[in-house]
Amino acid sequence: MAVVPRNFRLLEELERGEKGIGDGTVSYGMDDADDIYMQSWTGTIIGPPNTVHEGRIYQLKLFCDKEYPDNPPAVRFHTRINMTCVNQETGVVEPSLMAMLGNWKREYTMEDILLQLKKEMLSPQNRKLAQPPEGNEDARMDQKGLVVRCCVM
Repeated sequence: MAVVPRNFRLLEELERGEKGIGDGTVSYGMDDADDIYMQSWTGTIIGPPNTVHEGRIYQLKLFCDKEYPDNPPAVRFHTRINMTCVNQETGVVEPSLMAMLGNWKREYTMEDILLQLKKEMLSPQNRKLAQPPEGNEDARMDQKGLVVRCCVM
């Protein structure tokens, strides 16, 4: 089986993300159209119904370093969320606490990650966890140590 080069793979993911996924409750795309290395991505998850996440819009950042797709992207919630696999201080999705990231396979995609996180919101341990108040988007440190602010509009 031929290995698809990183940039071709990312272009495929970009095209798929721009078309929209499934029921529209999960989306993703490039964070910066001028990023020729296609490293910085933004994802959105609309919280599933019949959970504490219902109707909430969660913004995430995905960072694909030069080792992607052989290694998983770094994933971080910009929107505050209380989930068992998310570091409450940084918003980072911990690979050791999310099986898909911890047991990464090259064929997994950013779409798979977002869909898995949405599925995690439905899990018994996350579906009723108390959540931070909406609109309480505190500054968080990004991977380079810069302060980033994000507000749900």
